[in-house]
Amino acid sequence: MEKLLISACLLGQNCRYDGGNTYLQSIEKLKAKYELFPVCPERQGGLSIPRRPSERRGEKVFMNNGEDVTNAFSVGAVIALNIAQKNHITKALLKEKSPSCGSKQIYDGTFSRTLIPGLGVTAELLKKNGIQVYNENEIEELL
Repeated sequence: MEKLLISACLLGQNCRYDGGNTYLQSIEKLKAKYELFPVCPERQGGLSIPRRPSERRGEKVFMNNGEDVTNAFSVGAVIALNIAQKNHITKALLKEKSPSCGSKQIYDGTFSRTLIPGLGVTAELLKKNGIQVYNENEIEELL
């Protein structure tokens, strides 16, 4: 069975900044093909649930009150990478638009709900290390 790193919120774990999740029924199909390894880089990096919304601005990540949380995002990204490497995982399914997990689009850092092309901190680190990153709109490609 193949292995897949996956955003914990997509599996229904309440770890999003607002204390909720983004469970998708279509994830259930993946369980037949993959052994799933859930990660929440923000929680694993030490941030609380719930927490203030964060957005990436260049190489930094800030909460909407101006607090620099780049270190927590970086620590969480390294933890996710370590889990992938330790378990020989070559694919990840991550939550799009997240400052950690976005693989095609992220918010622009102004908290105006403006999306820009870009990568979250974890998605960027995984890709740099040869892990294929997919988002929830690309589940069919994984199947």
